[in-house]
Amino acid sequence: MIKRLQRKFVVIAAVCLLIVEFAIIGGINGVNIYQTNKNADELLNIIIENDGRFPEFDPKGMKHDKPQDNSDSASPHESKKPDKHRGFNEETKYQTRYFVVYADSNGEITKVDTGHVAAVSSSQAIEYGKSVLDSGKTSGTSGNYRYKTGDTDKGKIIVFMDCRSDSATKNRFLLVSCAIGAAGYILVCLLIIIFSKRAIRPVVESFEKQKQFITDAGHEIKTPLAIISANTEVLEMVSEPNEWTVSIKNQITRLNGLLKELLSLAKMEEEKPALTMADFNISDAVYYAASPFTTLAETKGKKLTIDVANGLTYHGDEGAIRQLVSILTENAVKYADEDGEIIVKLFTSHNGKETDLEVSNTCKEPPQGDLTKLFDRFYRDDSSRSRSKGEKKGGYGIGLSIAQAIVRSHKSKISCKAENGMMIFTAQLK
Repeated sequence: MIKRLQRKFVVIAAVCLLIVEFAIIGGINGVNIYQTNKNADELLNIIIENDGRFPEFDPKGMKHDKPQDNSDSASPHESKKPDKHRGFNEETKYQTRYFVVYADSNGEITKVDTGHVAAVSSSQAIEYGKSVLDSGKTSGTSGNYRYKTGDTDKGKIIVFMDCRSDSATKNRFLLVSCAIGAAGYILVCLLIIIFSKRAIRPVVESFEKQKQFITDAGHEIKTPLAIISANTEVLEMVSEPNEWTVSIKNQITRLNGLLKELLSLAKMEEEKPALTMADFNISDAVYYAASPFTTLAETKGKKLTIDVANGLTYHGDEGAIRQLVSILTENAVKYADEDGEIIVKLFTSHNGKETDLEVSNTCKEPPQGDLTKLFDRFYRDDSSRSRSKGEKKGGYGIGLSIAQAIVRSHKSKISCKAENGMMIFTAQLK
């Protein structure tokens, strides 16, 4: 149980860390890509605004190609004057590689300008331009180039900018950030594994104290129970047995049974329970463990059916498996409806890798809420499991906890469900 708790702590911490790292690395790379694309789009806008040319850089935020004049109207090809500095410097126009395609209002290419790029010829520029015009898109990426379209007095202008350097930078940044993130993740996971024992130490100490208390209390209570039992027998020898002495002996028997099951549960939940693991015929084990309850069911007006597949073998503790069958069958007989039916089945699962033990009983009013609570210690649902037509059901509310401990000690799973008027407990034995 302690190792299982430690593994669960490590897994939860590792998953949470992985989610945080994905969010951080993804966010950083997302911002980087967005900013890179935004800068490229701003450059494309500047070139489009200036009719396919890069304006001269003005440190005060003004970009122009020629001196201003006093005329009231400017030439349509005159450079636009931005209202503010866009974060580019004197070298930007020389570092930016681009080519321009011009088209008329009918979509026919009229001119190309490849003077600012070496990797694209005029014919290739025309093909790029046609591809964009045919697609109808106003911006996007084509090969190694990011493009954007704009409208002019004579038609359209399409500017293609070489983004290979930006793409390589983005890829390198992604690889470096992922490598650093992976290294940090592995390092932190190792630290979590190393310090996980210290993190769960309070829980471990509490669990150890609980087990020790159950063991000590069990041994301490046995002595007064033995004395009370002996004194009761003396009283019955001095005077005849009466309802009081009979009640005392019944309660002594009940307490002895409770102590036995508590100690059995504590033993099963130890880190390494003393189980004798070996191959055995589980079909015979289940049949002979369930058969004695046939008479008990008949005395209560109920029917017990045992449906066991022949010749199945299993690697585990035969005694513990027999105890599991007894607990589940007794529980089903006890809580089945009046004149109800109990079915004990053993079969191979659909995937062929598990042996399933299924014990079901009729139950017109199944427990409400979370059925996994039925495996909690001392839990009994009063409305549907503790009473039936005024008849009080015996038991300590601990049998299903022992059944769960047995199944877990075999690294298997047990579950319960209410379906079609039946309560079904299934142990998937791996």
